[in-house]
Amino acid sequence: MLQNPDERNQDILININGELLPRAEAGISPFDSLAQGGDGVWEGLRVYEGRIFKLEEHLNRLISSAKALAFKEIPSREEILKQICRTLQANGMHDGVHIRLTLSRGVKITSGMDPRLNQSGPTLIVLAEWKAPVYDKAGLCLITSSVRRFPPDCLDPNIHHNNLIQSILAKLEANHAGADDAILLDKQGFVAETNATHIFAVEKGVVQTPTTRACPEGVTRAAILELCAENDIPCEVTDLSLTNFYRAEEVFTTGTMGELAGVIEIDGRIVGDGKAPGRMTKRLSELFRKLTEKSGYVVSG
Repeated sequence: MLQNPDERNQDILININGELLPRAEAGISPFDSLAQGGDGVWEGLRVYEGRIFKLEEHLNRLISSAKALAFKEIPSREEILKQICRTLQANGMHDGVHIRLTLSRGVKITSGMDPRLNQSGPTLIVLAEWKAPVYDKAGLCLITSSVRRFPPDCLDPNIHHNNLIQSILAKLEANHAGADDAILLDKQGFVAETNATHIFAVEKGVVQTPTTRACPEGVTRAAILELCAENDIPCEVTDLSLTNFYRAEEVFTTGTMGELAGVIEIDGRIVGDGKAPGRMTKRLSELFRKLTEKSGYVVSG
């Protein structure tokens, strides 16, 4: 699965610290913490019909992650929102848009790891692109990666940071195997998530998903759990092994970039009847679609 770029994105304006720059001219300093050590936090947001879905939840996670990394300065919610809206308006974007929101510790006075070298304040990047959900609705093929997700005593998964080497290594394995994505296990051997999404199984009508012991607290994941609770769909958050997914009636992934996507194969094993989306995935996808139609921050202008 390789994303097909939208030609409209060739001429977008990218917001870097409040300055709107053409794509060809946009860039950050080689002294920025992102370039020096992946020292930043990020969020992916989606815009539906002029509404930013789950904006507060995404800003909460961004600010929480920046605090956990001891950023000395964090832009206010109002300032971040102002720059998001300016970017959307400058690009004439209203629907079918994905926003990559990044906040780094900022530019250093000289190269090095020490955060005391950061004396210029943070760098805020708003990258908005026309981007449809990236996964094939006909179903995904997954493999299990040799890469393990860190437990909290190694690196807290609730810090939504820019160092994505674990995910990139897992994606390399998926690419080599001809799969769409890779499942990562935690140190105990339970399923954590994929390299890019959270993952759910459906067994005997019960929707199941792993704990967040070794993966971030996903915004779309939380929305699906809320939809289950609101619509009397049995669901549970628990430790799940690969066997739980191999024998499941359905498996699907969730994320801002790809919304809900059914899985038809894991490690060469056919999931359910090998067709996607399954009945539960289809039902939850419809409930999710309705949720995006009626909720979200309305972008003015």
